[in-house]
Amino acid sequence: MSPMKAMLFAIPLAVTTLLAPTASAQQPIVIKFSHVVAIDTPKGKGAERFKQLAEERTKGRVKVEVYPNSSLFKDGEEMEALQLGSVQMLAPSLAKFGPLGVREFEVFDLPFMFDDYAQLHKVTEGPVGQMLFKKLDSKGIVGLAYWDNGLKVMSANKPLRMPDDMRGLKMRIQSSKVLGDQMRAVGAIPQVMAFSEVYQAMQTGVVDGSENTPSNMFTQKHHEVQKYTTVTNHGYIGYAVIANKKFWDALPADIRTTLEGAMNDATKYANEIAQKENDDALEGIRKSGKSEVIVLTDTQKAAWKKAMLPVHKENEARVGKDTLQEVYKQTGFKP
Repeated sequence: MSPMKAMLFAIPLAVTTLLAPTASAQQPIVIKFSHVVAIDTPKGKGAERFKQLAEERTKGRVKVEVYPNSSLFKDGEEMEALQLGSVQMLAPSLAKFGPLGVREFEVFDLPFMFDDYAQLHKVTEGPVGQMLFKKLDSKGIVGLAYWDNGLKVMSANKPLRMPDDMRGLKMRIQSSKVLGDQMRAVGAIPQVMAFSEVYQAMQTGVVDGSENTPSNMFTQKHHEVQKYTTVTNHGYIGYAVIANKKFWDALPADIRTTLEGAMNDATKYANEIAQKENDDALEGIRKSGKSEVIVLTDTQKAAWKKAMLPVHKENEARVGKDTLQEVYKQTGFKP
């Protein structure tokens, strides 16, 4: 028996009975919503807004307990906890679904899939986003919404204006085959590393640079140890708000509909905050004077796209040709 399963058997009856929820004046339906970041982040604020709206609109028939900073389960244990029913909602990164065997979500790791947030949201808020969520059904998971972290930029201690400028650089990435292929496509050396270790690695020269959203870089002070930040907007970091399928499907229909509306409004709120924080962070990096912000010309950006485009073909079988073609159709991408 795994430690997580043993933990589930030790959960009080009041929690385990939530797998078959009922609403009454005496006993509200309790939803445990766990996530891995702080309250004052876009995702943290989105979770709090969902709690507020859900409780108000159901008039107390639902109570949402939000657990930030992996305070309920360690990061890495939460997905199994959701599948076992010991937590009802999560907001993991999209990268978490590959290890579950649902590699189609890795389409979001492909470089230059989206020119802007409008194109991105045509996918996440449209039929492709729902198609991807349906692939989670067999895992006992229902997808509720996509929450943005943002579009990624590059940083290094040398100016990155053309893809050849990346040659030989040790670049930190999240664990992802697609992201590794992306770095190798421009001659860089991918280095998988925990986000918490990146600042020191940059400071000591263990890595030469990284890719991330401006807000992530700014809050972790990466700009203090990186001389250049290039606005490539080449990739996307996002999350999926998900629920235990058995729990969600067993909710009274009127409550489920109300919660879906609350989630839609919380999603708009969280995504607007994420975009503003990225815009503000980029301006903060620029004003700091510690990292020069480079904005690519159209010609330079076209060269980056051309250099990284083979990564799409390399990973077509991995993410699914049909998935890739559907995203192309929604965004108007011309490979």
